[in-house]
This record gives sequence, structure tokens and C-alpha cells, in this order.
Amino acid sequence: MVNRGFPKFGVSQAGAFVAALKNYNLPDFILEIVAKDCDSDLLERGRVDDRLQSMNDAALALLHRVFVGCETDEEGKYAQLRFYAYVSSMYHKCAVAINEPIPGRSGRNHRVQIAVKSSGMYVAVAHNKPVGKPVNRRDAIRFYGAVDDIKRGDHGTQLADAIYGSSVGFRDEAVAELEDLSRSRNAADPENRLDFKAANFENNIYSITKC
Repeated sequence: MVNRGFPKFGVSQAGAFVAALKNYNLPDFILEIVAKDCDSDLLERGRVDDRLQSMNDAALALLHRVFVGCETDEEGKYAQLRFYAYVSSMYHKCAVAINEPIPGRSGRNHRVQIAVKSSGMYVAVAHNKPVGKPVNRRDAIRFYGAVDDIKRGDHGTQLADAIYGSSVGFRDEAVAELEDLSRSRNAADPENRLDFKAANFENNIYSITKC
């Protein structure tokens, strides 16, 4: 399949984009999201560079801005794509679902930004704050409450990890709150262990802070 966008900015530039992007091990679902948003073709299977070359110029340019340039946008879309890829990289051979509604014990559906499944069971959920002010204590408590409700429900029996990401930083009180909640839960109820992690975006990468 020929990249329909090559004539617009030239084969050499498209080739440079592909050469850079193929080193990022981008998950399939990221390519699918970007292809859809950019109305691009995308090979269903094949080598990473072949799949990238099948995408149009808009899709390649967007991927390059997000993952190579680590650029930001007002809506926080670029940050979300980076966070999705980061979480996916933590769980090899697992299925990833975006904006997944998961019912909790209360009967309420919690829409999770990214959910990770292994053998059809949820093993991790994650949320990222891409724009705005740093994550505060109230944000942390709200996240914990939603994940705890999911864990106690029928779909949370295998849930083990909950990751709160932020592209705008964390207040110390928020990280401390997640630490306290995670520690108290694990000590009080080992059979229902649930590890909460805070992932901060600094120096163009996400990394787990103390939690």
C-alpha cells in the first residue's frame, strides 16, 4: 500500500518520520486511533515500518509530534496518547480498552480512560490528567473511590493495579493520599490487594513517583 500523503511533504520527510517512529514500539491501538482521527489507511498486519508507511501524511505528522517531538496541545489529546502508550508498555500481551465503562459494586458505571485485560479479566485501570492544575488530594480521593468500587464489583476480582497519571504534576498531598490509601488497604485486606501508583510526566517520559 502506498502512503497517499507522500507527495505533500515528500518521500524523504515521510521516510524520516517512519524511521524515527518505528523505534518507539507504538502499540497497535495507538496506530488505529490516529489512523481513524486522520482518515488514514493502515495495514492490518505486518512490520511496524510497513504499517507506518501505509498511513497518510497527516497521521505520520501527528504521531511524530506526539511521540518524537513530545508536543502539547490545548485539549491534552497528545498527552493522552502518550499516557495510553506508556500504560500499554507496562502490560505485555494484554488487551487494552480506551474509555471503558466498568460497573462497580454500587451499580454505577465508571468510565475508565484506559483498562487493561488479561484473559478477559481486568488487571489494571488508569487515568491521566492531561491539562489544568496539578492533581490534588480531592482528585486522588475521587480516583480511589471509583477504583475501589470497581474492585469490589463482579468485574474487579483480578484487578491489581490502579495508575493515576498526570501531565501537569501532582501536589504532595495527592501523592501522600494515594500512598496512605494504598498502604492501609493492603495491610487491612491482603486478599483484595490493590496497588495505587502515581505516574508523572517529566523530561518527556512518564515515571512512577512514590506511591
